[in-house]
Amino acid sequence: MTIKQAVRQRILDYCAQQQLTLNGLSTRCGITQSTLQNIVSGRNHSVTLSTIKKICDGLDISIVDFFSCELFENLEQELK
Repeated sequence: MTIKQAVRQRILDYCAQQQLTLNGLSTRCGITQSTLQNIVSGRNHSVTLSTIKKICDGLDISIVDFFSCELFENLEQELK
C-alpha cells in the first residue's frame, strides 16, 4: 500500500465512523470539496501535512490519531 492509498482509506474510515460525507468534511475543515475529492479519488499525487492537519481538525482528531493505524506501518517505498 502507498501512503496516498493509506491516507485515502483513513479519511474514508473516519468519515464512515462519524457518518460524515466528503462534502460535510470539506465544510468542517475548510478544504474545497474538489480538493478533498481529488485526495480520496487518487488524482492528487501528494497531500501536504498542512492539508492533513486541516482534515484532522475537521474530524476532531489529532495528527497522531490519524497516523496511529496499521495502514501506515508497512508502506511501500516511494521513489519519486
